Amino acid sequence: MHLKLELLVLPVSDVERAKAFYERAGFRLDVDASPIEDWRAVHLTPPGSEASIIFGKGLTSAEPGSAQGLYLIVSDIEAAREELLGRGIDVSEVFHDARGLLFHGHTGGTVTHDLPGQERLAGRHPDGASYGSYATFSDPDGNGWVLQEITERLPGR
Repeated sequence: MHLKLELLVLPVSDVERAKAFYERAGFRLDVDASPIEDWRAVHLTPPGSEASIIFGKGLTSAEPGSAQGLYLIVSDIEAAREELLGRGIDVSEVFHDARGLLFHGHTGGTVTHDLPGQERLAGRHPDGASYGSYATFSDPDGNGWVLQEITERLPGR
């Protein structure tokens, strides 16, 4: 069996505001369709990604801003962060976990806590370990994104 993640539905409160944000962040607009009055779909794809996001009107009953821990993988976290900052996106400083744990502290649009066992430290992972450096940002509704630097994939990927 071959399963491929293709599309994530994001809950947003203002479609035009969300569309402008994601276009500013560099996502490619693929579709903006509203064939009937109470339904609209805006489909965008992050640069270099095969998976996309979709939001709009009549697509989900989820609370705006409730999508958290959405990972965007980058090969150079500092360059990705600088590019997003240059596009007007508020991105956290780069950080890593001293114990090498996967970061899970992104809730409500901001980093609010670390899980037990995590020790969040400023800057890239000191060894430059793949999967070890992060930065976060949120869309205007508080949907939370995590940039994760991966320079070498684990076996089987």
